[in-house]
Amino acid sequence: MQIWSAEIKELELLFTSIKGRFPELGKDLEHLIKTDDENVALLYSRRCLEIIVTDLCECELKRPRKTEPLKGIIDKLHREEKVPSHIITSMDHLNSLSTYGTHPKEFDPEQVRPILLNLATIIKWYVKYKDIQSISQVKPEEKKYDSKEPVDTREGISKPKKKWMLLLSGLLLIVAIIVVALFVFNIVGGKQTKALDKSIAVLPFKSLSDDPEKQYLADGMMDAILLHLSKIEDLRVMSRTSVEQYRKTDKTTSVIGHELGVAYLLEGSFQKYGDDARLIVQLIKTGKEGHEWANQYDRKWNDILSVQSEVAQAIASELDAIITPEEKQLIEKIPTQNMTAYDLYLKANEYQKEYSRTRNLSSYQTAVTLYRFSLEIDSTFAKAYAGLARAYYDRYYWPEFFTENFLDSCLVLVNIALSIDNKLDEAYYIKGQYYEQNGNIEEALNNYDKTININPNFYSAYTSKGYLYSNILSDMVKSLENFYKALSLASGDERPTLLGAIGSRYSELGFFEKAKYYYQEAYALDSSQIQYLSRLAWMEFNLENYEEALKLYKKVYEIDTTVLFNLHFYLYAPGHDEEAFAHARKLIELNKRTGVPIYFQSHRIGYIYYKMSQYEEAEDYFKQQIKYSEESIRLNRFYSMMKHAHYDIAATYTFLGDKEKAYQHLDEFNTMDFFGLMLISFVKNDPMFISIHNEERFQNIVRDMETKNQAEHERVRKWMEEQGTYLR
Repeated sequence: MQIWSAEIKELELLFTSIKGRFPELGKDLEHLIKTDDENVALLYSRRCLEIIVTDLCECELKRPRKTEPLKGIIDKLHREEKVPSHIITSMDHLNSLSTYGTHPKEFDPEQVRPILLNLATIIKWYVKYKDIQSISQVKPEEKKYDSKEPVDTREGISKPKKKWMLLLSGLLLIVAIIVVALFVFNIVGGKQTKALDKSIAVLPFKSLSDDPEKQYLADGMMDAILLHLSKIEDLRVMSRTSVEQYRKTDKTTSVIGHELGVAYLLEGSFQKYGDDARLIVQLIKTGKEGHEWANQYDRKWNDILSVQSEVAQAIASELDAIITPEEKQLIEKIPTQNMTAYDLYLKANEYQKEYSRTRNLSSYQTAVTLYRFSLEIDSTFAKAYAGLARAYYDRYYWPEFFTENFLDSCLVLVNIALSIDNKLDEAYYIKGQYYEQNGNIEEALNNYDKTININPNFYSAYTSKGYLYSNILSDMVKSLENFYKALSLASGDERPTLLGAIGSRYSELGFFEKAKYYYQEAYALDSSQIQYLSRLAWMEFNLENYEEALKLYKKVYEIDTTVLFNLHFYLYAPGHDEEAFAHARKLIELNKRTGVPIYFQSHRIGYIYYKMSQYEEAEDYFKQQIKYSEESIRLNRFYSMMKHAHYDIAATYTFLGDKEKAYQHLDEFNTMDFFGLMLISFVKNDPMFISIHNEERFQNIVRDMETKNQAEHERVRKWMEEQGTYLR
């Protein structure tokens, strides 16, 4: 029998009384009263509290809870006097005590009893609250006809009066209880407890070894602890790339915390010497710039993987973060039992990162060789298969773009990885990328969602979803929601890119001032005139100010002559044929050096060659565009899913005089549910469509595109009013 059996009996009675009336609350309460496990009891107590507080947030604060911590809502309900103070006290006690349930070695089962007592108090009050709320929501006409018995005139007057007097008395009693409670608990005029900000960044670990070649071991420790923390939904964890900028810095922890927007930083150092290893970590609260917690772990190298999990759980405990049983299981999973295989895997990761930065083929080959050696030692090392898949994806994306087996080797490798470990977030993410690039959008989203389910702090998955929703699924609200979520998890080099992406979505919808704001925010972070001017140029293009757009891109070219931008800027601003021709030849040279196909500008090059009276070369590039577009459509590449392949081939056929094929592809292009202003600007003023500009069929397509844009503009406007937009 549990030591809290008496408390459970009271909750059983409550469960019986609310059964059927509050299905969601009843479901978790049923789990609670049936368990003999202390950890589960604590977990479901907190879940019951979450259901109640979330409902109160909607009913009393008039807004959805979203991802706001419980403590923040409880404090808000207290400040606005929406809930009696004794209930607030019970909520605070339950919320704080229940976090011990995530660390079963660190709490006494006796702590379950006060939690259950607090929960019973809260539920009793909540049931009365819902009853009073339902009474107050009865419509006047329903009150008028709530009695079917005939009454005389005096009774018709006196009964409603009595009902209102009873209701008023009940409400006055509640107010009196609140006032008394405020004084009893000495809360009037007191300071409110600020909601704990459970946000953290793991800074690059230092190597204690004199050998710089050993830095990869410290980086591996840092990556593993960060990954463990990222799997805890109750934490907001900054991405790996966000913290890389602080590898060598003189900035104080207070400044770093402010720049990253986190409440805590984790610093660490690591050393391996023979069969022994030493890990030193310290948790720092950025506001106070003080050490909240520090520890040194001297272990055998063979035990270091369990230390990574131990550290992550200790940090979560310090931040009062809830770890669900599922999250705990993920964190404690050991990726391999063979430390030689693990060491090779860590080295391979470093070479793969270097290849991603430099495109140095030697780094790629070394990474692949090391991943393979790792798998030869441990053929069940799932993370090594995922690493090898990522290496292949980065290396063979463009060389295989128009092949039948495009990136199939990546799919094979991640499927092997997932057959070994079906909770491997990075494998699901690569699988999502594979399906996205091969045009299977449903499977892409499915795998991105699986990634987030395992790792709710995986910012790249939110970013990929943001692009999918805007580029393919025509849902700009969901696109922006995902970009904002990614933004809350990112700093460093990727943050300006995300800000630019958000700004571009607003620009596509016609919210130009908002777009400019985000472009300026990005510029304030990266000081990149090239990116800032480029984004402004596209905004001018969306506004159909083609001369201004070209002027801005020319400023980009003055800063860096290696930046080659789209030929559209020359073609849509008449009178720049010579400049366009020179730029086209540079694009051709770039293609020869990199091997990246000119799959969406070949027809533009052909058009320029035609205008320069070089008809044979023009014909070759028109044929190349038709080939690339048709292959993309046949193979269902992402370029085709966006309908851009249909647009480019339609423009080519129009210029070549084949109107039947041109309209066939334009009609398919117009099946998209949303068009950004950029595409509308393209179609309305494309010089390659000049021969059909005035035709009614063409104009109907333009009007249809504009109507779709306006509808989505209005939907996003309403969303902005309801939800507000934010920067975190």
